[in-house]
Amino acid sequence: MFPTGFVWGAATSAYQIEGAITADGRGRSIWDTFCGQDGRIVGGDTAEIAIDHYNRYREDVKLMADLGLTAYRFSVSWPRIQPDGSGAYSAKGLDFYKRLVDELLSYGIDPWLTLYHWDLPQALEDAGGWPSRDTSKRFADFAATVHAELGDRVRNWSTVNEPWCAAFLGYASGEHAPGRREPAAALRAAHHLNLAHGLAVQAMRAQNADSQIGGCVNVYPVTPATGSEADQDAARRIDGLQNRFFLDALLKGSYPEDVLADLSHLSDMEFIQDGDLATIAAPLDMLLINYYSRFTVSGAPGGAASAAAAPTDSGSPWIGSEHVGFVNGGRPVTSMGWEIDDSGLHEMLRRIADEYPRVPLYISENGAAYDDVIGEDGTVHDPDRVAYIDAHLRTCHAAIESGIPLQGYFAWSLMDNFEWAWGYGKRFGLVYVDYETQARTMKSSALWYADTIRHGGLLGRAQ
Repeated sequence: MFPTGFVWGAATSAYQIEGAITADGRGRSIWDTFCGQDGRIVGGDTAEIAIDHYNRYREDVKLMADLGLTAYRFSVSWPRIQPDGSGAYSAKGLDFYKRLVDELLSYGIDPWLTLYHWDLPQALEDAGGWPSRDTSKRFADFAATVHAELGDRVRNWSTVNEPWCAAFLGYASGEHAPGRREPAAALRAAHHLNLAHGLAVQAMRAQNADSQIGGCVNVYPVTPATGSEADQDAARRIDGLQNRFFLDALLKGSYPEDVLADLSHLSDMEFIQDGDLATIAAPLDMLLINYYSRFTVSGAPGGAASAAAAPTDSGSPWIGSEHVGFVNGGRPVTSMGWEIDDSGLHEMLRRIADEYPRVPLYISENGAAYDDVIGEDGTVHDPDRVAYIDAHLRTCHAAIESGIPLQGYFAWSLMDNFEWAWGYGKRFGLVYVDYETQARTMKSSALWYADTIRHGGLLGRAQ
């Protein structure tokens, strides 16, 4: 049994579910541009319709209520609310999120709002994007406006979802929008995404001190393939860029010296200005953690390529450590090729609790893609996903029992949706979506999760 008050949630992001990319004055985002470029998205898919949540949000909230969710984590679309990323705001765009929040509250579902899940207005990318310091300031203005409009009804806020992805997949590997392969620019982007978080926290705190505000990071335990010096150095490097660069900044107000040394050939770090790190490390009410898998790495010459390769042509996101290889650790994998290792979740939770200032923790994303199909009887049977979530929830329970301040869990994702560069080929949802008809069908994992929520815990190990 989980503690009373444990948050049972599911998560989505605006670009992956909303569709309606030109409705009601929405501006163009970097992902709209990216999807329009040949070879960027598997199958040439776009999010023009996605799963039409913009028009079907009431139906989707009813699904959440049927699941028994106590909380729903969603993001707002920056170009829907502020089409050009600065200047005028769209009343219609804001009204959509007001209607969504009101619908959630009418069912007793707590809205958890994420301000940025990668859909930068194209106008801001044209002006330099995240490598430009000015984008951080524009984000703080955006955060203040959304918070002023919704802060009376939304208590829980997060700033930037997975800044590692936005910086290094967007500006180093080019796997994500805007598709640039500029390592030095990616490093600047990473800092400015952190700075945007800090400036947004300041702006929202100034408006309402009662809001609960957190940052959101995606973390991976990193294991050296062998005990060799080269493999141990590879693990240090990848852990530094993936985990410590962001955790240290948000919770300690510093960047790891070894990581800066690894990157010194790319930049003299002149973009880190006096006071930036103090701004980034503004006190948080919570830390949101996205967890999916473990990395096993090698620094040996000719090491293996990444086990979770990009779906389309791309460079390396591991700036300064492009030589590091990612090794198959021999674990079962999801359809994304991601190894399943729930023990790594406990490892990262323990590490964050022990090595950083104590702050309430929430698992804000955790889930798995599988090749789901509708059976002849109209049901979707996904026992592998049930087993995945069951194992990770058991790890969460063990973490709580060991004294780690974990207070909630959000499954990724509520519904099948547009999976970025993978298009519609990967399904993470608890709810199956027929992309032709937009019909929603609860998978067996959804029914199992609903039962878990209803009982406040796990009754028996999933089969």
